[in-house]
Amino acid sequence: MTSDIRDQDPVTSQRPTRRRPGATATPVPGRYAGVYADYETAVTDPLLRLDDDTRRNYLSRVRQYLAWLDATNLDGDPLTDPAARDWAARDYRAHLLTVLKRKPTTVNAHLTAIDDFNRRLGLGPATAKRTKLPNLAPRALDQRAQVRFLREAELSSPRDRAMGYTAFYAGTRIHELVAFDLDDLRISARKGVLIVRMGKSGKYREVNLHAKLRAELETWLKERATLRGTDESKALFLNVRGRRLSARAATDVLNGIADRAGIEVGRDEDFTTHVLRHTLGTKLAREGVDVVTIAELLGHSLETARRYTLPTDADRQAAIDKLTVDE
Repeated sequence: MTSDIRDQDPVTSQRPTRRRPGATATPVPGRYAGVYADYETAVTDPLLRLDDDTRRNYLSRVRQYLAWLDATNLDGDPLTDPAARDWAARDYRAHLLTVLKRKPTTVNAHLTAIDDFNRRLGLGPATAKRTKLPNLAPRALDQRAQVRFLREAELSSPRDRAMGYTAFYAGTRIHELVAFDLDDLRISARKGVLIVRMGKSGKYREVNLHAKLRAELETWLKERATLRGTDESKALFLNVRGRRLSARAATDVLNGIADRAGIEVGRDEDFTTHVLRHTLGTKLAREGVDVVTIAELLGHSLETARRYTLPTDADRQAAIDKLTVDE
């Protein structure tokens, strides 16, 4: 019998996520074990409000960087000398691009993690230029993947279904999703609103509910009311013990829906929980919604919201496919 918590949780779906072979974590070189342990302690501080995906990716990328440092002959100590720090970051950028053949977005993400690491060492970020990216809209699910995600969500438990639809139709960040209290949800016969009281940078916003999302949240509320041990919790989404669901558990729920829908999950794959947020922004932009409204719904700046009006990679491919062929 599987030990997956989802199979033991009466609140959640009984359909387990497919188990995929995972890559082995890069070990931390012995001489960097202490500095890495200090960094791990720093980024797990709950006051930072880092979501679990960001924290895990920062730690993974810093481990890879330290392993590279350990195997590379460098002048000076990049963990204490600012000049050596800059040379190391530039050389590592070249290594990622030319040796490991990483995508520019991935390279830039590694540099961001290394900058965070260097800040916590007291060095500050390295002067290493980011790789220029194509002028594209943020990564979003295409129409077929959207349908697959929603259909798989439909097969999930009331709680997981409500969470999947909330991420898809309201574009909530993971930390926002798990922070919702019962009184943050206001539903009437014909409309509803979700109140995000503490979004990114402390922003407050109210998100109007799609009719489908409203119905699924109502279904979950009825289910929630029948569960034992929930009387004392004000959280909207609960774990099996009747307590507020953690960001890690919520991430697992959404990743599980995507995985069972056949959508590749991972930072460099088709799906992360944040891709659902980008999918909503892109859909709204493609349907002619103005950037001011998109910014208000998603809690973005206008500059960030305008990115959704840029072409996606699929848009560029569709444009090429329309060219005349002489056969």
